[in-house]
Amino acid sequence: MPQIWTVFAAISGVIAIMLHSSIHKIEEGHLAVYYRGGALLTSPNGPGYHIMLPFITTYRSVQTTLQTDEIKNVPCGTSGGVMIYFDRIEVVNMLVPSAGRQLLVDIVRNYTADYDKTLIFNKIHHELNQFCSVHTLQEVYIELFDIIDENLKISLQKELNVMAPGLTIQAVRVTKPKIPESIRRNFELMEAEKTRLLITTQTQRIVEKEAETERKRAIIEAQKVAQVAEIQFQQKVMEKETEKRISEIEDAAFLAREKARADAEYYTAARLSEANTLKLTPEYLELMKFQAIAANSKIYFGQDIPNMFVEGGKYSNEEDERGSFAARGRNNTLQS
Repeated sequence: MPQIWTVFAAISGVIAIMLHSSIHKIEEGHLAVYYRGGALLTSPNGPGYHIMLPFITTYRSVQTTLQTDEIKNVPCGTSGGVMIYFDRIEVVNMLVPSAGRQLLVDIVRNYTADYDKTLIFNKIHHELNQFCSVHTLQEVYIELFDIIDENLKISLQKELNVMAPGLTIQAVRVTKPKIPESIRRNFELMEAEKTRLLITTQTQRIVEKEAETERKRAIIEAQKVAQVAEIQFQQKVMEKETEKRISEIEDAAFLAREKARADAEYYTAARLSEANTLKLTPEYLELMKFQAIAANSKIYFGQDIPNMFVEGGKYSNEEDERGSFAARGRNNTLQS
């Protein structure tokens, strides 16, 4: 009876060991690839509990989510022969599960479950040395340092698209390389000089900007004064033009009045002349002549009567006229 219990216990232990070796758990974001007798099986499993043949079949869990591989102390020789070291390079990559499980199996078959060592670590060393070999220390350390990570990402992805489709590079982060101490001091001095030069340049630009601002302010002020003077000048011109127009209007009005007065006088004179022409007939003139003679208080006697009042040709018989005039004169004298 004790032997039966011993055998049962042994069998139970063996079964427990076999179950422990056959049942395994795969975490979320991973896929399990299986090896049987060293040969890779073509049927990977997803997350969860799975059973495999104990002691014959083994498995490796391959991460399919975003992961970061870190490469440390990467040497790099520049075109000038200076050896520098990148302390740390981080590569963020992802094995896309949507590409298919068969693609994962192919990657593991070609590059093992530690595919990142072959496809990423070694490639980083190669691509970084390729970059450094064609650039100077000045370019690698300062001028082109900001594009190293992008160049590595592009170069890696280009290679992976051919060697391992489905493996994508999300980002590459590169730390500042370590350079020899003597060269580093020279770079620091050079950077200090550049900083001083930059400060001097910026100060000069500020002074130039201030001078330019002052010049523009002076120009604006001068333009304002000129505009005010121009406005005042235009105002004076307008005032003078207004005065000129007023004077012209007044002159025109005065001229019109004088012309009207002259026209009126001319018209009056013309009408008077016409009236005189009609009035001063020979008979009327004769009457006026005699009235003037009659009004004269002095009468001259003599052999001849002056003829200043009589024009020649007025009468047909001048002698008779003289005799008649003398007779009337004598009669007037006698009467007086």
